[in-house]
Amino acid sequence: MKFLSVATLLLASPLVSAASLPSLFDPTQATLKVDTTQDFPVKGDNPLKYCENPAGNILEIKSVDLDPNPPKPGATLTITASGVLSETIEEGATVNLVVKWGLITLIQQTVDLCEQIKEVDLTCPLEKGPMTLTKEVKLPSAIPPGYYSVLADVYTKDQKKVTCLKADDIQFHF
Repeated sequence: MKFLSVATLLLASPLVSAASLPSLFDPTQATLKVDTTQDFPVKGDNPLKYCENPAGNILEIKSVDLDPNPPKPGATLTITASGVLSETIEEGATVNLVVKWGLITLIQQTVDLCEQIKEVDLTCPLEKGPMTLTKEVKLPSAIPPGYYSVLADVYTKDQKKVTCLKADDIQFHF
């Protein structure tokens, strides 16, 4: 689905940006809730998990497949995703992003979802209903080795939970 791939891309894109930019962002911008007592894996060939039980989320993810999985520096990452939106997502939706390299927070910020989805040739509103999407992302070959974690917590303009996805311990090595 277009939005699901967008959510997955939001996990991949900050990792690419963080790997290619040495800057650190303001750690006070986003507050994220993650259930650490249970795992809620996303269906498909991917390292994704929901941050908490996804029951009641606006986005019902059917599957997400990453190729290659795990992602490899210098490779093209192909994201194939499907899902269903139970509501239309309008301008004003936001994504709280956190990217870490080991214990170091590289990015922690809130971004405009509708601005971000332009990167995958979409515009708001994202209409209610089923969606599918395939997107390719070229990963830089100079990703510093180590373990990365990425989190994307997505809300409508009215602060309704769309979804929250995380990927822990994505390892890059030479």
